[in-house]
Amino acid sequence: MSESSSLLRRRFLQTAAVSLGLGAVVRPSLAGAFLPRAYIPPLADSPDLEIAVAARSGLERAGARVAYRDVVAVADFREASRTPRLHLVDMTSGRVESLLVAHGRGSDPEHTGWLSRFSNDPGSEATSEGSYVTGDYYVGQHGRSMRLIGLDPTNSNAESRAIVVHAAWYVAPEMIQTRGMLGRSEGCFAVSDSDLPTMLERLGPGHLLVAGIV
Repeated sequence: MSESSSLLRRRFLQTAAVSLGLGAVVRPSLAGAFLPRAYIPPLADSPDLEIAVAARSGLERAGARVAYRDVVAVADFREASRTPRLHLVDMTSGRVESLLVAHGRGSDPEHTGWLSRFSNDPGSEATSEGSYVTGDYYVGQHGRSMRLIGLDPTNSNAESRAIVVHAAWYVAPEMIQTRGMLGRSEGCFAVSDSDLPTMLERLGPGHLLVAGIV
C-alpha cells in the first residue's frame, strides 16, 4: 500500500470512528437503566482502530438483540490462522486482547491457513460471516462450549448447523510451530484449551461476536 493510500485509509477510519460514536459507548444495565457514557481512547495510529470500529458498528446494527455491551468479540478472517485474530474488545477502555481461532475446512478446502470463502449452507463446513449473539453454555463432544445465534442472513443457519465456540486440540501454538497454521473446524469458532476459559468468562451469554473481513 502506498503512503498516500495508507494516509487516506487512516483518515477514513478516523472519520468512521467519529461517525460511529466510538468515543461514546452506552451499556444498558440489567434493570434497563443506562450507565454514563464511557471513553474509548483514540486508536488512530494503531491497527486496533479497525477492530474497535467493527465492534462499535456491530453493536449499532444489533441494537437491543445484544444484552451486554461491555465486551465485543471480532473475528477478523483477513488474517491467516497462525495469527491471533479473535479480538476481545473492552468497550470501556478500548483495550484489545487477541486469541487464536480456527476457521472451517469448507472455507479453506486446500488447507492453506487462509480463509477463502464464507458460507451459511448446511453441510458446507465453512465459516459464516456476520453478527452473532452468544447463547448458553453447555457440555458437548468438545467439552464445555457456548452456543451462537446468527443475527444476519449470512449466518442464519448457525443454530441448525451447531456453530458454537469450543476448544480444540488443533488450535495451539504447537500447531503453528510444526505446520505453520492451525487445523480447521467444521465452521465453529474453535479456540485453544488455554484460551477457552478467557473466552467464556469475558464473552458470556448475551454478548456480540462479529465475524468477517475487517
